[in-house]
Amino acid sequence: MSRSVRLVPAAAVMLTFSLVLTGTACDGGVHGTPGGPGVGDPYFPKAGNGGYDVGHYGLTLDYTPATRHLTGTAVITATATRDLSAFDLDLAGLHVDSVTVEGEDAPFSRAGQELTVRPRADLRKDETFRTTVRYSGTPGTLTDPDGSKEGWLPTADGALGLGEPAGSMAWFPGNHHPSDKAAYDITVTVPKGLQAVSNGELTGQSTRGGRTSYHWHTAEPMASYLATVAIGHFDIARSTGPHGLPILTAVHAGEAQDSADVLAQFPGIIKWEEDIFGPFPFSSAGVIVAGPGDSGYALETQNRPTFPGAPDTGTVVHELAHQWYGDSVTPKSWRDMWLNEGFATYAQWLWTEDHGGSSAQQTFMDTYNGDDDSIWAYPPAKPSSAAHISDSPVYQRGAMVLHKIRQRIGDKAFFALLRAWPAARRHAYADTADFTAWVQAQCPGKDFADIWKTWLYGDGKPAHP
Repeated sequence: MSRSVRLVPAAAVMLTFSLVLTGTACDGGVHGTPGGPGVGDPYFPKAGNGGYDVGHYGLTLDYTPATRHLTGTAVITATATRDLSAFDLDLAGLHVDSVTVEGEDAPFSRAGQELTVRPRADLRKDETFRTTVRYSGTPGTLTDPDGSKEGWLPTADGALGLGEPAGSMAWFPGNHHPSDKAAYDITVTVPKGLQAVSNGELTGQSTRGGRTSYHWHTAEPMASYLATVAIGHFDIARSTGPHGLPILTAVHAGEAQDSADVLAQFPGIIKWEEDIFGPFPFSSAGVIVAGPGDSGYALETQNRPTFPGAPDTGTVVHELAHQWYGDSVTPKSWRDMWLNEGFATYAQWLWTEDHGGSSAQQTFMDTYNGDDDSIWAYPPAKPSSAAHISDSPVYQRGAMVLHKIRQRIGDKAFFALLRAWPAARRHAYADTADFTAWVQAQCPGKDFADIWKTWLYGDGKPAHP
């Protein structure tokens, strides 16, 4: 390719060079570097992005189930953690129509799940900036390394957005890693007659031109994998739980009868968990009961867990326990999943213990002596790969770690720990090292080294229960 060169007088060249030097030395200009894709998660290296921290997502979504077309606007308010010349957002599929940063059009490019944005002017460290992304298309369903489906799941009468570990990038751009939590406002517009349910509190609803908009507000910080949107025909019910806690349940029309008995227990389950884990960490609670074929699993979507059809009591206990362990205290990386699942599984053991079933000690021994060798496939704090972060060692052996702590320190101190841990890390995140150091600091007279070595990090089945 030929390139024409316009000759410039030498004096003009010198003047330009002088101005550049003057600008560099005297105007305090920012000379940032790209934020970079990924935050170095050991199992999902492309998840999240470097160089900024999101404080708020404002999402405006318009969805038509008949055509599966989504139109979205994401207003992302973030703070630069270093001088930035560019930054990335995670977005899978969809067409990006435009991007602005602080109201100015910003060039952007796409590569896989990375949407790279280049603001017109570099961003200073600690500067708060607002990015607006307008996008459209058919949101996709993603397949996890373990074969499960997430992202945007079309249903018979709507759709279901689920995000663990990274599916939320199928329906909005963002910093999709659990270490970056933010407040949310989500407005969803759908054809009249359908409901759109999300996290937090419903703060507005209006119908115009045959379409209804629902506005949901989540004030407490939330990891993006816990965000959800459920669109369809739902029976919506409002009630109150302990100390007036607002409860909103959204039950798929075909699941109302089968869900009635367990949902009648819901306020009592909240009360029981508050007695053990401390005050409910969010300003409202509830559930979403989707159609039985809409997803293959339950998920602890923040303040309003999602279930694939009518749930049983044990599953509700599990997903509700995640509101403390996983939602309020969020894993720093996907290696730390046992801090979610071990606690939630142990909550089920405690529920059984408190409601006329086996003691937690008996459940521990039954698990240890059982025929399921997959429990010992890897230690809970070191999943073997991204495909196995949700396998039984994380759940069952993770719960066994907690029971070993209980054996070591006794019930009084152990139940104090169950309340103190989510209080200490309320609305923050933590990794396994944070937890083990914290337990040791809370119990300075006890030695946990053998528990960490054998039960948390050790390979194979421990020799002695």
